[in-house]
Amino acid sequence: MKQRLLLAAAVLLAVFGACKSQYELLLESNDSEAKYKAAFEYFSEGKYSKAAQLFETLSVITNGTSRDDTVQYYWGLSNYRAKDYYTAETNFEQFINNYPRSSFAESAAFLRLDCLYRSTYRYELDQTPTYKCITAISEYLMNYPDTEYRSVCDRMLDDLNDRLDRKAYESAYLYYKMEDYLAARVALRNVLKDNAENRYREEVLFYTAMASYKYADLSTPAKQKERFLVFYDDYYNFIGEYPESKLRPEVDRLYKKVKEKY
Repeated sequence: MKQRLLLAAAVLLAVFGACKSQYELLLESNDSEAKYKAAFEYFSEGKYSKAAQLFETLSVITNGTSRDDTVQYYWGLSNYRAKDYYTAETNFEQFINNYPRSSFAESAAFLRLDCLYRSTYRYELDQTPTYKCITAISEYLMNYPDTEYRSVCDRMLDDLNDRLDRKAYESAYLYYKMEDYLAARVALRNVLKDNAENRYREEVLFYTAMASYKYADLSTPAKQKERFLVFYDDYYNFIGEYPESKLRPEVDRLYKKVKEKY
């Protein structure tokens, strides 16, 4: 009985070992036809990580042949489908550089954008990937002005630019929350100096006025009158641009308070 169990176990190990080694042997094989066929079979079955490995090893064999662009493209696409966006972006960038006239070129360029977009961070974090993605989208739209993905690219750009605008605004507003009102006013004004079209312009102008008011109000009596003149300027700048703002009642109240005092 014990010998039968040992024999059965040996058979199972041999079977599983054969199944495992079959894929490994295929990876190491130089049989381009078998490897090419298997890679697409794995891809069609949704086994993208295995397909990616096969396409990667196949790329060495097909280099310089008519199949090379197809193998390179599906290598990137397999990594993309496997959600390995970092590797896929590298694949697609290399593909675009090597095969700019390939029938897969536009698709590869767009998928690279999507990889870059997925690799960006929330507005609170480092926005270096955001700048890289915006540049890539702009280049893509220049190269493919009639692309079917224009609306998708526009949505990406809208979201990415909003992150940059919000980060700039929130970074300056942080000084206000820290009650460093002089620094807050300087930082907020610099937001619009750097980008007059910032989407948070209304909030920036509002807190600029609020910061100048609080800075003046907390000053020594001898300096208050002069510093409230700065508040007047900021107040008029805000209501001049946003007369119907829902934020206006607060600055109107402060303006009347200062007027009654001086």
